[in-house]
Amino acid sequence: MAFTIADILNQWQTAGVFDYILPFLLIFSVVFGILASTNILGKQKGVNVIVSLVVGLLALRLGFVQLFFAQIFPRLGVGIGVILALLILTGLFVNKKEARYWMWGIAGVAVLIWLFVLVNSFQSVGWLGIYGGYVGDYAGLIIGLVLLIGVIIAVVASKSGGSSDGSFERQEYHAGKSD
Repeated sequence: MAFTIADILNQWQTAGVFDYILPFLLIFSVVFGILASTNILGKQKGVNVIVSLVVGLLALRLGFVQLFFAQIFPRLGVGIGVILALLILTGLFVNKKEARYWMWGIAGVAVLIWLFVLVNSFQSVGWLGIYGGYVGDYAGLIIGLVLLIGVIIAVVASKSGGSSDGSFERQEYHAGKSD
């Protein structure tokens, strides 16, 4: 009898690999990576392993993580597919001089996809309706306000094209000459 990939994945589903093993490994790895890189608990790997192990196991205890992961990662895969298709089409039909501006547009689409994935994942597990549906009813308005605030922050934080004293400087480029 031949096994297919679908048979293997179904066996893993039955064994709890997707509900327990993979979420635990992801949480353990991220927590351990953060603890190891920040050295917040010192340089002892054993302490970092124990804390990461405890956080990973406690996160799986009530089932919230499994529910959320089961909702967010399939949506994230679809979102990544849409962004990849946009990148491929941009690479095919846009010349290199204009590609920079198109990438800003694709980044904007990626942010919208990210917000869409998050909002739908939270709604699917019931976390946006915890205040009588308030957040779910006004999700579009909230996303719009977050985007507006993000644009304002981006404009304020961006560097101007001129020098620091407000005047413009002329920059010359000489081909073939090194300074």
